[in-house]
Amino acid sequence: MTMMTPPPVDQQEDEEMLVPHSDVVDGPAQPMEVSEAETAVSTVENQPAEEPPTLKFTWTIPNFSRQNTRKLYSDVFVVGGYKWRILIFPKGNNVDHLSMYLDVADAASLPYGWSRYAQFSLAVVNQIHTRYTIRKETQHQFNARESDWGFTSFMPLSELYDPSRGYLANDTVYVEAEVIVRKVLDYWSYDSKKETGFVGLKNQGATCYMNSLLQTLYHIPYFRKAVYHMPTTENDVPTASIPLALQSLFYKLQYNDTSVATKELTKSFGWDTYDSFMQHDVQELNRVLCEKLEDKMKGTVVEGTIQQLFEGHHMNYIECINVDYKSTRKESFYDLQLDVKGCKDVYASFDKYVEVERLEGDNKYHAEGHGLQDAKKGVLFIDFPPVLQLQLKRFEYDFMRDTMVKINDRYEFPLQLDLDREDGKYLSPDADRSVRNLYTLHSVLVHSGGVHGGHYYAFIRPTLSDQWYKFDDERVTKEDLKRALEEQYGGEEELPQTNPGFNNPPFKFTKYSNAYMLVYIRESDKDKIICNVDEKDIAEHLRVRLTKEQEEKEDKRKYKAQAHLFTIIKVARDQDLKEQIGKDIYFDLVDHDKVRSFRIQKQTPFQQFKEEVAKEFGIPVQLQRFWIWAKRQNHTYRPNRPLTPQEELQPVVGQIREASNKANTAELKLFLEVELLDERPVPPPEKSKEDILLFFKLYDPEKPELRYVGRLMVKSSNKPMDIIGKLNEMAGFAPDEEIELFEEIKFEPNVMCEHLDKKTSFRLCQIEDGDIICFQKHLVNKEIECRYPAVPLFLEYVQNRQLVRFRSLEKPKEDEFVLELSKLHTYDDVVERVAQKLGLDDPSKLRLTSHNCYSQQPKPQPIKYRGVDRLSDMLVHYNQTSDILYYEVLDIPLPELQGLKTLKVAFHHATKEEVVIHNIRLPKQSTVGDVIDVLKTKVELSHPDAELRLLEVFYHKIYKIFPLTERIENINDQYWTVRAEEIPEEEKNIGPNDRLILVYHFAKETGQNQQVQNFGEPFFLVIHEGETLEEIKNRIQKKLHVSDEDFAKWKFAFMSMGRPEYLQDSDVVYNRFQRRDVYGAFEQYLGLEHTDTTPKRAYSANQNRHTYEKPVKIYN
Repeated sequence: MTMMTPPPVDQQEDEEMLVPHSDVVDGPAQPMEVSEAETAVSTVENQPAEEPPTLKFTWTIPNFSRQNTRKLYSDVFVVGGYKWRILIFPKGNNVDHLSMYLDVADAASLPYGWSRYAQFSLAVVNQIHTRYTIRKETQHQFNARESDWGFTSFMPLSELYDPSRGYLANDTVYVEAEVIVRKVLDYWSYDSKKETGFVGLKNQGATCYMNSLLQTLYHIPYFRKAVYHMPTTENDVPTASIPLALQSLFYKLQYNDTSVATKELTKSFGWDTYDSFMQHDVQELNRVLCEKLEDKMKGTVVEGTIQQLFEGHHMNYIECINVDYKSTRKESFYDLQLDVKGCKDVYASFDKYVEVERLEGDNKYHAEGHGLQDAKKGVLFIDFPPVLQLQLKRFEYDFMRDTMVKINDRYEFPLQLDLDREDGKYLSPDADRSVRNLYTLHSVLVHSGGVHGGHYYAFIRPTLSDQWYKFDDERVTKEDLKRALEEQYGGEEELPQTNPGFNNPPFKFTKYSNAYMLVYIRESDKDKIICNVDEKDIAEHLRVRLTKEQEEKEDKRKYKAQAHLFTIIKVARDQDLKEQIGKDIYFDLVDHDKVRSFRIQKQTPFQQFKEEVAKEFGIPVQLQRFWIWAKRQNHTYRPNRPLTPQEELQPVVGQIREASNKANTAELKLFLEVELLDERPVPPPEKSKEDILLFFKLYDPEKPELRYVGRLMVKSSNKPMDIIGKLNEMAGFAPDEEIELFEEIKFEPNVMCEHLDKKTSFRLCQIEDGDIICFQKHLVNKEIECRYPAVPLFLEYVQNRQLVRFRSLEKPKEDEFVLELSKLHTYDDVVERVAQKLGLDDPSKLRLTSHNCYSQQPKPQPIKYRGVDRLSDMLVHYNQTSDILYYEVLDIPLPELQGLKTLKVAFHHATKEEVVIHNIRLPKQSTVGDVIDVLKTKVELSHPDAELRLLEVFYHKIYKIFPLTERIENINDQYWTVRAEEIPEEEKNIGPNDRLILVYHFAKETGQNQQVQNFGEPFFLVIHEGETLEEIKNRIQKKLHVSDEDFAKWKFAFMSMGRPEYLQDSDVVYNRFQRRDVYGAFEQYLGLEHTDTTPKRAYSANQNRHTYEKPVKIYN
């Protein structure tokens, strides 16, 4: 089923619609990837015709869990005259998340050079609570190279497929797309340097937050100059030195003509690829980076620069009102966190910052020598820094919702900020009043999107002139003052009315793009801060290094541009085989990437190439014989045949082809055969059809070691026994040493190395040019003790050996030990080896967990006892292989533990305000009654005969009372809280005319929708026929121990389907509840409306086994 709800837009107007350059965001040039989600413009019905075409599309996917296809496409829908569809990977696109993209439906049939630009959001609807719908937004310029764009890790599959989470109901999933199509700009040809004089920074995946900060710091010239003056040497490596990496980055921003990569810098931080795909907090990165630089500047000529630029001081004070006592404490700051919520502008935030708090009543201050006293508490500023960084608190923790939220309220900030206003109201008595604290706005860092993701960019005026610039990853554009200031205030925006004459109320929508960080420069310091930075500030070794880098980059560009004119010829020799076999490689003969290569123009005669080889290797042209390599059907790669004289006389190198590849390849691989006599080259022997070139490897089982010992030309009619003497000579054995021969046939997917009959001719053994024969001394009983007594066993070991890094599950970031194992090891083999390493007597008490290659964390579910066949199965994660395993040592054997269910139960004491978590471990077939029996032995009851019950609680609502007979293996305590409590006496004695009702705490959200949010602990209450609200209130107040003063502020409402109907004291509550024993999220309950003042519980019963909050870390 597909629903389309387009607003009335005149499609013919589309060609006339223009979008400002700055509205386009650059993303990484990868199909089916998106780095940040930038919020799309809100869409409403009855838009004016000049608005871009918009459509909301809903895709209903039935039988979702039974979808067997890897990809799934929606029906085609049309927006702006273009055909679109949604593409999803129900089981993830090589990740353990749902992958979802917007796709151009007719991409294959569109004309060459097509492109279209769209802002869009994709969502998976939560069918229980729509407010938990997951929605992500972005924008993209679609073209033939990138015809789909979206989110590879949209949401965890574990959440999507869990029916209790609400995204999958009746095996149906609802996916929504909102698409706004805008006119395509000539995006690719835009030249930031030419248009603005500045260049942008490339986005590594989700590093726009870092790019906006780096551009801001770079455009503080005094800071840039200090970075240039940090001592570095020509021996430093940028990826291991933060100062050098930052110098290199700033130099390129100053002198490059195109956008600059940040990979060197992030590598110098010690970040891996995963860190670059994690969106972090800019404020935290700013602090961590400045702290690192401050540390690196110590003991250098620029020591103290960070403090000089960014450090200010304030004074915390507490002053008693009735006695002469004052306590003060001086503190430094590099940035100030200003409240946005409840403040209309920066000045209001500063007023709030220095607001005086009165300590009185129960909150009196204990003054030393004076006891408890009424007092005033506050903060005043001693001095402000030359560069003032203001972090706006756009992200806050909402205790009502128990989650982080973004504050999109309107918040104004001035072009000039006067912190001496109102006679220095923000300054402490110790402040130097001769310093004029008048500041000018230098940069505005903007976040566009929601709390779970978004896009960052910056508006900067580098010289404090009237011209502003927008730095949006790779793209830099000129912007006016209104765009940089007023449009970043946030708040709501009013859409123009479609029919002004009809007196329709205006429609407002929230602006999700707004400022979150401001940088001001003090007027009196601006000449010092906005200083000149030129080449003389840059160390010569840095200039030389970066000039060389630019030249190398240009050489690479030319090399690439001329690649079609050249052939790369890779020449392997006996020396290469000797150096590599047994060290770098064991199978086949050589790694062609490690042999000498020649870059030869395709028009060069082959004889001229041979002269080049003669100069390089000292082998005269007439003594060279070249063999061409071939890839065999069994995937081995061997010399196949010598070049014929006719081929060597070819007028051009480019006409020689590999035997296995008739296409015009840019690379040619050759083996150079050189015959030596007394260490001097001699002409190669004539080769007839009867002659075969064989290569020989010697295996020593005692070491064990495999090495290359040479090659021989043999007759196909000869037998292996005919060359035993020569092989013994090559190996350094006695002439009559008995040896065993094996043919190395292949190694993928399995090793095949078969015994060779010495008495059968090479022809009958099907031996041909390029074959490899391994040999070793004949095995006798004493040598059976060797670990790998024969070549095939050794090669199989080499093929399957695997170094595994083991980590304790309690310390998942630290390698504890490394074991060399075989990919063929069974589950039992692996745990036995780990148990030996740990000195554990019983391997069955070990539990292993695989590694998630994408999140770099342990997988949520451990490996079951003998749940995999081989070590290779433990290490694989989708299409990637890891070398990490996590272990736990259990108190009981794993098979026994797997037969048990561990239930996390939160016990609520009947009379004390405490909650204790108990982990109850019982056989899976146990019942709720068994759990209660165990609980009674662990908890403190109000009286010996007290009865217990188990409840299912989710988001502060009771969903179920578990029957005593219910089996515990069916209970999910991962997402729901299992609560245990005593059954009150009044419920045991409930009369025929009494009702048992649910009572929940709630508050209403601020804003237009006034949505109800539940909080606190829900409970049951018995109400009697004819009982009024006033009587019930008295019982509730007594039950909850609420003071008269607080309880007077509470409101009471009958709640049905989430809508409150407020009750009066005289209302008979019994009449509202028509059904008994109703436990459901959308059913009826008595609501207690008041402010949530209770402290948060120190537990979370619905967490996954592994949840890691990744802070910003710079490791080096």
